[in-house]
Amino acid sequence: MSEGALDNYHGAAAKWLQEQGIKIWSQVTIISEKGVFKGILLPRGEQGDDQHIVVKLRNGYNIGIKIETIKEIKETGEIEPSYKIPEKEIEKAPDKPTVVLIGTGGTVASKIDYQSGAVVPAFSTQELFHAIPELQEIANLETTSIFQILSENIQPDHWIQLTNEIVNSIEKLDPAGVVIAHGTDTIHFTAAALSFMIKNLDRPIVLVGAQRSSDRPSSDAAINLLSSVQIASTSDIAEVVVCMHGSASDDYNLVHRGTRVRKMHTSRRDAFKTIGDLPLAKVIDGKIISSGIPYTKRQTRRAKIEIDTRIDQEVALVYSYPGLKPEVLNYFIDQEYSGIVLAGTGLGHIHQKFLPIIERAQEADIPIFMTSQCIWGFTSMNVYETGRLLKKAGVIPLGDMLPEVALVKAMWVLGHTKEIPFVKELMQKNLAGEITDRETFNGFQIGQSNIL
Repeated sequence: MSEGALDNYHGAAAKWLQEQGIKIWSQVTIISEKGVFKGILLPRGEQGDDQHIVVKLRNGYNIGIKIETIKEIKETGEIEPSYKIPEKEIEKAPDKPTVVLIGTGGTVASKIDYQSGAVVPAFSTQELFHAIPELQEIANLETTSIFQILSENIQPDHWIQLTNEIVNSIEKLDPAGVVIAHGTDTIHFTAAALSFMIKNLDRPIVLVGAQRSSDRPSSDAAINLLSSVQIASTSDIAEVVVCMHGSASDDYNLVHRGTRVRKMHTSRRDAFKTIGDLPLAKVIDGKIISSGIPYTKRQTRRAKIEIDTRIDQEVALVYSYPGLKPEVLNYFIDQEYSGIVLAGTGLGHIHQKFLPIIERAQEADIPIFMTSQCIWGFTSMNVYETGRLLKKAGVIPLGDMLPEVALVKAMWVLGHTKEIPFVKELMQKNLAGEITDRETFNGFQIGQSNIL
């Protein structure tokens, strides 16, 4: 067997494959204690163990099979691997708008990195047009990747870096819109941050992700990206939005305001919902259908876009729960945090034993904000005794603002002022659609597939 035929397999797995005479990229039939599997033997990641082999099944999924469970393996053929997406000259169409696509680590189009075993973005214009040729029918793309990190590792400093990149791209290229490829875990945090940091926006900024990577048959990456580029290039929206699957099928996408969206499922493709309101629009078969919800519209005369990235990261988000100890809030006060956002129960409550601690925070000029962990609905601190006592102690209610959005907004507000009256005024003022006057009659919807 030639050198490299078992790249990255080592130890017991490499020895076993050599004994069986099986090479990487062989088409194999495996009979194991778990059943019969047919597929292609894939390379291992460099950090994989020596007890498993990896096989891509005919349905497109990759599985690991423990060698000690394999009763028989038979080679039925061999394929020729291709690691490189072919490059070709991309001609710009003068009759099509330009869209800037910024990569941050989201997998909108992918290829497998067999050194790490990971799915990595295919992000040049050539790679994207090759992976999703329909993009060429919508817009000319200008692509750049500013960082490639998992979205759970996104920090507020990344929001600032991304904001600067967006505005620089707009000033340099004057695109119809901007699309940001982003991991889904924290995409709603980033959407909220951009909503507060970018002022006088005159075109759409669309964040898009994929719940399932592009090497999976059930991937949502292609339709999400196509719809996002459609919104960025032709819609009249001039806000920060998130565009993701609207249903479990591949039929349409929903466009969510950046300060009202939340990830509501760990793995479903339609995991993202607008909370307490309706999505701004639906994208289906290349057509954009408005929901009728008011939004800032694209301007024909270009505005002077401004950025304001002053933030204070010393803000905490604390959920109230039975058994929450006073030491938790005391910790943030002792550490001289600038503010604390509470995700209270029901209408905005926390145990009355915290009243002295809240008063202590007020004495230290540390504002405490109240949201509801119910997600839907408004805080109302005048209904029950606990709410009235909390409000009297200085807690600032935030209407129907989502807890995560309140965290981001508090960072932004406290980056501008520490004067409590001004902090309260700004936090309770609707700056970017984060607070609604009232919930629409059909705003309480777990599934939004039939709304638009």
